[in-house]
Amino acid sequence: MAAGIPRIPLSVLDLAPIVAGGTAADSLRNTLDLARHAERLGYRRYWLAEHHNMPGIASSATSVVIGHVAAGTVKIRVGSGGIMLPNHAPLVIAEQFGTLESLYPGRIDLGLGRAPGSDMRTARALRRTLGTSGDDFPELLGELRAYFDPSFDPFTPGVRAIPGEGLTIPIWLLGSSGFSAQLAARLGLPFAFASHFAPDYLLPALELYRTNFQPSKTLDKPYVMIGMSVIAAEKEEEARRLATSPLQQFLNIVRGQTGQLKPPVDSMDGLWTEQEKAAVHSMLRYAIIGDRNTILEKLPAVLEETQADEIIVTAQIYDHQARLRSYGILAETVMGG
Repeated sequence: MAAGIPRIPLSVLDLAPIVAGGTAADSLRNTLDLARHAERLGYRRYWLAEHHNMPGIASSATSVVIGHVAAGTVKIRVGSGGIMLPNHAPLVIAEQFGTLESLYPGRIDLGLGRAPGSDMRTARALRRTLGTSGDDFPELLGELRAYFDPSFDPFTPGVRAIPGEGLTIPIWLLGSSGFSAQLAARLGLPFAFASHFAPDYLLPALELYRTNFQPSKTLDKPYVMIGMSVIAAEKEEEARRLATSPLQQFLNIVRGQTGQLKPPVDSMDGLWTEQEKAAVHSMLRYAIIGDRNTILEKLPAVLEETQADEIIVTAQIYDHQARLRSYGILAETVMGG
């Protein structure tokens, strides 16, 4: 552990990027390679996210990829960051994660979100009920939890999740606003906030969660994990160049576009307007881009401000070797890995 940085667990959020000129197969090979690398470095957990109809993300079949990563690693926890529960029948998720936990006992996390992770056309293709805005998420969550623990009132009497029933699979609620923060607090569940793309709501959501937290058999006190973008390199100039890949990706988000992760560029000048530049930098308010000294300077301030219990790090870097090195530099700086 480096002096000046409190001891804190680090985890990985892998968005399984498909880079320009690459394939989903390349991405999934890189995912397993990064997971093994993270395990060696001492990262606590490795999460994958559900997105659909996005040409730059390979983790749409999230449960399948979790199984692939868990099979190729030994001890790191593997899970979802997250499964978008409104896209699925809760019974299916209970069975999928019950199967994963049965195959890899004590290593599976189930992080859940309420956003569809897709556009309306994709939502229709997923056979979602299109009349919902996610407001039924608490009911879906209650049904899911009842399949794992029959002491909850069963929503569908006589229907059991096998595998699933009786297994202890940690459930996390994920959010980028106050809705899931309040629900996690009421149910006494751990809460993960997506500050890597929704920084404006981070502190209000954490305040809601901690203020309203009710102890449960899962947790006796609040537990917060925050998502952060960290792009690290041996020299700050190189890190800033590597970061132009996620900058271009965020620029696409601002413009309502999707695409594969692009190579870095020497300068973003001419690629965005001043207004777009401001919008992108606002989304990356909690990002750390630089060398070891940058991490030592900025990370303690984030931890002081948020009082986070854990950090889950995403690094959308075009070159796979540079991505591995970025996670390595962070681990060496924070954990002495």
